Amino acid sequence: MADDSIDWIVRAGARAKGKRPQYLDFASERMLSILLAVVGEVSVLKERLDTVERLLDEKGTISRKDIEAYQPDRAAAEERGLMTREYIARVMRGVQQEMEAMQVDEPPVSQLSIELRDN
Repeated sequence: MADDSIDWIVRAGARAKGKRPQYLDFASERMLSILLAVVGEVSVLKERLDTVERLLDEKGTISRKDIEAYQPDRAAAEERGLMTREYIARVMRGVQQEMEAMQVDEPPVSQLSIELRDN
């Protein structure tokens, strides 16, 4: 299903209009951008490997044409969706743990208001 009319190298280098927001220092932003691009590529490779494995289970032999033409059924698509969510959760585990560590178990504002009023 390759589309020869699209130059993917040119598309990959295209810039968005407007100024790019920056949340971290330049080096961290660049590293995060590279990391997320690699994560996306690994996710695609995992799906392609899943395709190869399913076709081999089904047919015993495959061709590149079989891989390109493969359309997962509903069950396979759901399994892939779960696989992708689990993968992203593993990649983002450190961030999730940091966010959880920042959460402080505080009483609701209404409770604080009552305590301040009564003291």
